[in-house]
Amino acid sequence: MNPPILIAIGGNALIRQGEKGTIEEQFSHADSCMGHIARVAGTGRPLVLTHGNGPMVGHIAIQMECAKDTVPPLPLYMADADSEGGVGLLLQQSLYNHLLGQPNVRSVVSVITQVVVDKADLAFANPTKPIGLFYANKDAHALIRERGWAMVEDAGRGWRRVVPSPRPLRIVEADSVKRIALGGDIVIAAGGGGVPVVEDDAGLLRGIDAVVDKDYASSVLARQIGADTFVILTSVDCVYLDYGKKGQKALSSISVSDASGYLAHGQFPAGSMGPKVEAAVEFLEAGGREVIITSPELLEKALVGEAGTRITK
Repeated sequence: MNPPILIAIGGNALIRQGEKGTIEEQFSHADSCMGHIARVAGTGRPLVLTHGNGPMVGHIAIQMECAKDTVPPLPLYMADADSEGGVGLLLQQSLYNHLLGQPNVRSVVSVITQVVVDKADLAFANPTKPIGLFYANKDAHALIRERGWAMVEDAGRGWRRVVPSPRPLRIVEADSVKRIALGGDIVIAAGGGGVPVVEDDAGLLRGIDAVVDKDYASSVLARQIGADTFVILTSVDCVYLDYGKKGQKALSSISVSDASGYLAHGQFPAGSMGPKVEAAVEFLEAGGREVIITSPELLEKALVGEAGTRITK
């Protein structure tokens, strides 16, 4: 049995800039992305998918705020779970429909995934990830007092809630994900970075309000299931040096040591390519064989070395 391939899909693959994020738009983008993944699934390799939820979890938080006088708001970790289930359905249904045309139809399942984080992670003392609505100064300070929210001012747009983004330590359901994938079904897991939980001394789990970065969680899951190839799908065709500047340089193949060096020199911003390359380095240093970073449209070519960026030892 070949080891699994893990493919991480960016949340912005489903909601594009300038769109309203309607369910019709999301299904349309999911259908396009899953068409490429279905052709990879046709090879029969064990396959695990992860996905982002950046725009979606924010929308759920906004819905809860708008309805707070009618329905009690849920904690953020429940919004993480809701988005994981909802986006999982989008991808699961779209991929299943594409697979119907193949000789050997494979089932697709979504797994609500719990991700253990450290309650002492410094991210809890320094929330940085913006989420939800923009508020006027008066309303923001009322939320700080009444709910204990951390809020930051965005010049010209108002105040916005920021939440912790701790590093993932372990995927609770990783063994189940691996068994399902090796059994022949395609698994969707760790959606939006999974549902963050903390673990007490007795091993009991408890949800905690945070949003885990999808790329870091995907790297942890790839390691736990023994994947040899970790693919990160994003909005650009490959990794660039001096991205967005005159003379930017595309990287087709680099070593993990080169990737680490570029990270150390600030080539990849924290809000963009930085987490992806850092997740790649962690996967390779833990024993992975290769990481591929590319766009969904170039997935098949990237897997045979004809597109994207390949990072190896």
